[in-house]
Amino acid sequence: MKDHAELLETLARANVDVLKAEAEAVLPQLGDIEVIENRSGLVMLPMRDTVTGSDFYLGEVLTAEAHIRLNDHGAEGYGMVTGRDLERAMAMAVIDAALDAGVETDRLGRFVDKAAAIQRQADDDRLRRIEATRVEMETL
Repeated sequence: MKDHAELLETLARANVDVLKAEAEAVLPQLGDIEVIENRSGLVMLPMRDTVTGSDFYLGEVLTAEAHIRLNDHGAEGYGMVTGRDLERAMAMAVIDAALDAGVETDRLGRFVDKAAAIQRQADDDRLRRIEATRVEMETL
């Protein structure tokens, strides 16, 4: 399986309907769930100036964030997405916590792997379209 940062990135970009369905399917096996955080808010968007190499903040981005604890398993889960879809962030946190607890790891692992493959293909397609617009200029 992926490292935790890659897992959360994949979950954040996963198809929202499939993500929510996967979380809903695993909920009955998780037992008592304590919601530590479930909120929307603004976070600063960091950027790097490619010329000077200095960091700066481009502005603020609206996010939805969820943090849960599975009291029966001693596991925690986290989710954050852009926008205000708290249900999506909670679905991420549920899947993250289930994987941390070792619940439905095979099925959830297949879901994550499939989502990652779809995202890699979409990224490759986007880069090919961008590359097709590249213009090479000769300077004298």
